[in-house]
Amino acid sequence: MSTTSMKDVARAAGVSVGTVSNVLNRPEAVAEDTRARVQAAIAELGYVRNDSARQLRAGRSRNVAIVVLDVANPFFTDVVRGAEPLVDSAGGVVTVCDSGEDLAREQRHLEILEEQRVLGLLITPVDESSAERLARLTAHDIPVILVDRGAGRYPHCSVAVDDVHGGRLAARHLVELGHTSIAFFGGPPTIPQVADRLAGCREVCEEAGVRLDTYASASLNAEGGRASVDQMLALSDAPTAIFCANDLLALGALQGLTMRGVKVPEECAIVGYDDIDFAAAAAVPLSSIRQPRAQLGRTAAQLLFDEVAEGSGHTHRNVVFQPELVARASTVADL
Repeated sequence: MSTTSMKDVARAAGVSVGTVSNVLNRPEAVAEDTRARVQAAIAELGYVRNDSARQLRAGRSRNVAIVVLDVANPFFTDVVRGAEPLVDSAGGVVTVCDSGEDLAREQRHLEILEEQRVLGLLITPVDESSAERLARLTAHDIPVILVDRGAGRYPHCSVAVDDVHGGRLAARHLVELGHTSIAFFGGPPTIPQVADRLAGCREVCEEAGVRLDTYASASLNAEGGRASVDQMLALSDAPTAIFCANDLLALGALQGLTMRGVKVPEECAIVGYDDIDFAAAAAVPLSSIRQPRAQLGRTAAQLLFDEVAEGSGHTHRNVVFQPELVARASTVADL
């Protein structure tokens, strides 16, 4: 984004800031020679007009809300960090709400945000039950952008990662390492990301003739990972590899296996999902499926401002990024 301001353009052209604004917004109101001088200064300085800021100055709310599933998950922290610079450069402010993977709590947040008439909403919905409530916001001219979630039946812009492909990458990595039994550690199956990652994993396991056991914890956190390890190790023929729906589950699984004296990866390999910073910094660095976390947030914020600027002429866009496997010592001992 250009760091040149309208004031810089005005100084270079020898005119007032108001004249520069007129050239940009009402060129017919400016004399031809003056307009040419301003346009030359814009070209020379590389000035890029900030439509986001212009929309905020036009009397709209400056508050952009972001509703996430778990504010303690570094994945969502990175998404917020990706969105915030764009909102900040437009003169706005970000408000973060934590649904805690709880639909009723999410609904309360949305009611309050609607009352506050926020400029727009970036949200990772708890599940598809949120659709009707989100439609109410758009009916009141509050744009909604889905984050880390494909649009599906939602009539909104969205930015997501191909989680089915991510599940395939994780399972294929483990199968290629020779594992013939894999455990999938997930959370509530109503969360689409969990279902998609499992679907990709199952597809590869079925093709390879590999046994797949599934474990669903109450929450997608380290405690859930430890609890799933306890369930898995209660089997006489426990799987030799684990694919976790996120890195917090994987970190909990790593801790649980270590506490039980199970060597990682020699006796049990682990692949996480998200590639948060803690994954590489773990006692045994975690293999993980990397998502472009900051880019998800930045793209979602840009989609929001585009929708605000385009108004009734806006066409919804659905942006999908591709994940990638990052192999570390939790699956390959010599890394």
